[in-house]
Amino acid sequence: MKQIYICHDTITGLYSALYDAWKENRNGEAGIELRGKTQQQLFCEYREVAECETKALAIERLIKRYMGYNTYWDVYHALLSDDPVKGEAVFHMMQEARNLQDSTKIMDHLSDANVAKVFELSRRVSNEAHVYEEFIRFRELENRVLFSEISPKSQVLTCIGDHFADRFPLENWIIYDRTHHVFLVHHAGKQWKLVWGEKLDEQAALKTSESQKEYERLWKGFFESVSIKERENPGLQRSHLPLRYRNQMTEFL
Repeated sequence: MKQIYICHDTITGLYSALYDAWKENRNGEAGIELRGKTQQQLFCEYREVAECETKALAIERLIKRYMGYNTYWDVYHALLSDDPVKGEAVFHMMQEARNLQDSTKIMDHLSDANVAKVFELSRRVSNEAHVYEEFIRFRELENRVLFSEISPKSQVLTCIGDHFADRFPLENWIIYDRTHHVFLVHHAGKQWKLVWGEKLDEQAALKTSESQKEYERLWKGFFESVSIKERENPGLQRSHLPLRYRNQMTEFL
């Protein structure tokens, strides 16, 4: 009977599910589904995964050792996507790697549907993270903290954390992911970290400093002054800057 491993949609949860599936069914048929998004199937046995860092670290080491660091990063990015079949695709990709003489070349084996799926998801997440590195707008709050909020499809916060830590190493800043309800928090001079389970204080997030209000006014004025109404091309503009990014950008508010 096919075993279905159910886990939370987090890196630790998915790695724990991959660990259990690999340990118990590496030579058989198994599936991985996300808690709350399970599609009931006939003739399957469903199991709740006991999630822990030990399992996650073990599967990380296995992927790095036998499939290489490049494949590990492809897997990591794929598991951050919003696709509900991502865990199962990674598991079947790992099974396929065992059939290759050199398992580090697995990502070149795009004729396999699961390898192609992992590659596609990895590229999708990487592209979205790159977009947010370019488009994120911070605003200075009354307490001098730099604050930004985004609504990504994928869980990109860990992908962009180092980028903004390098840009603003001596600033206190927060990026809030509205889609997944997670905060990326950076204290001046320290490493960034993720914070789960907290609610955004909407009122405090709207209280910007006086200098921020002035900069917003100047920024909007700059965009209006450089715009040539007769040469506006909304279609081309949307191809470079999709509408879903604009509700959190100063120049479009």
